[in-house]
Amino acid sequence: MPEDLRERVARLRAERNAVILVHNYEPGPIQDLADHLGDSLGLARQAAQTRAACIVFCGVHFMAETAAILNPDKPVYMPDPHAGCPMANMCTGRELAAFKAQHPGATVVTYVNSTAEVKAQSDICCTSANAVDVVRDIAGKVLFVPDRNLADYAARTLDREDIVPWNGFCPTHERILPEHVAAARAEHPEAELVAHPECRPAIVDLADHVASTSGIVRYCAESRAREFLVATEVGLLHRLRKENPDKAFYPASQVADCPDMKLTTLEKLAWCLEERSGRVQVPEEIAARARVPIERMLEKAARSPVAARGEGG
Repeated sequence: MPEDLRERVARLRAERNAVILVHNYEPGPIQDLADHLGDSLGLARQAAQTRAACIVFCGVHFMAETAAILNPDKPVYMPDPHAGCPMANMCTGRELAAFKAQHPGATVVTYVNSTAEVKAQSDICCTSANAVDVVRDIAGKVLFVPDRNLADYAARTLDREDIVPWNGFCPTHERILPEHVAAARAEHPEAELVAHPECRPAIVDLADHVASTSGIVRYCAESRAREFLVATEVGLLHRLRKENPDKAFYPASQVADCPDMKLTTLEKLAWCLEERSGRVQVPEEIAARARVPIERMLEKAARSPVAARGEGG
């Protein structure tokens, strides 16, 4: 009988001394094989701390880039390096340079959902979990790139008018509409609505709780509610259902499905480990500059309550 793909992955992981990092939005079978399953912040921490010989990142390209930046002497691979992030591609390094020139003296806060080139021109990075904390400690004008919805969430939470957002967004979260939530609530009237701050402000305003993916996982585990509508990418439902078998979880919108996150398959993961294919590398000149705002983010997170809860983007 041919070797089962899951067994093949397990064997190759041991042979290569690899660590498999998997984002919460990845397909269920990939999540089940993770050494570490989490969000942008949690996985960045794991990438920075790992003692494995190599890293296999099951997520999208900016996440693997971040891991490569934090591990300049360690190879980082992706099962499908074509898995990108439309929001990260909405702001280029050249565009950010022009944006900064229009607002001299402003502090650039960059969401980790961005390219290495953009991070390299930033003052500090943030995740959806600590964006509010990061901005709170900055005096004066803030340029927030590339997510306008997360910028709006931080601005409204802090009641600040000096946050200037870049006009980027996550297409997957942007597709979640109030009418979708209304229809889901009509079917499940007892369910609480939990939402990611990448959602439109109209969805954030409807939510019972707003949090990062790991924040949503923690909240649902601790809540006394038995049913939840989840306003984020549908891949998170696999983890929520697996870790809370006594509770019910429903997508707030059936269309919140990221095609890039679903490019990873068991076949591609096994092939990546077998052939050491899909290596992600960042030019050292860019990596050296991008490492500074990423490490500032990690240092800040380590000093905050978010670190204790393991929350991130």
